[in-house]
Amino acid sequence: MLPENLDQIIQQRRSNRRFDDNTPVDDSVIERSLKRAILSPNSSNMQLWEFHWIQNAEKRTEFHELCLGQSAAKNPPHLVVFVTRQDKWKQRAQWNLDRINEGLQGKEPGKLEKRGLQYYSQLMPLLYRQDIFGIFTLIRKGMCFFMGLRKPFMRFGGKADQRVMVHKSCALAAQTFMLSVAAEGYDSCPMEGFDAVRVKKALKLPAGAEINMIIAVGKGTPEGIWGERFRVPYDDVVVKY
Repeated sequence: MLPENLDQIIQQRRSNRRFDDNTPVDDSVIERSLKRAILSPNSSNMQLWEFHWIQNAEKRTEFHELCLGQSAAKNPPHLVVFVTRQDKWKQRAQWNLDRINEGLQGKEPGKLEKRGLQYYSQLMPLLYRQDIFGIFTLIRKGMCFFMGLRKPFMRFGGKADQRVMVHKSCALAAQTFMLSVAAEGYDSCPMEGFDAVRVKKALKLPAGAEINMIIAVGKGTPEGIWGERFRVPYDDVVVKY
């Protein structure tokens, strides 16, 4: 892709809050965009996310209320709920281990494979495991403190740090999805205004899942763009060293 093509897509992607009732969006557009979202960078390739694609008209009507009556949720042909699944860390760590072992095809692991096997069998449990007494949190915080005295060390401890990691990864996937939708010639609107408790219930999600954002997709209208896009000046947000 030429740089000007990417610039065009980024400039085209605007949060459009009103969609054309008479222009459908083919399922293949969403499917391709979700497949591209899956390719997004994420922490340790753990892929602790799910994308809940709401196609059913009745369900979309329900979500208009759950999204607090926002205009972007009123009539989009598609809604996609981006969900973090921190609770699936064991399954995803094992999935990565299985991929490494499959690649070995019975051969002895080399240096890189050994690091990968150790990473997912030892480091990921240390990073994500929780217990009701908070023992693993104390272990992580203690390690970070003492190891950080001698050299730069990743600072992580409790559930809040884990939540930040998985939400960052999920947001990267959401951005990939929206850029893909724009490249397909359609519009989107990410929404943070929703009743997270009721959304989880509507999707039958377990307690360990969290809603990252809900994205409406459709053919936007001029009325759906609320004015010119303006940003804080470049020199106010870019710090050079």
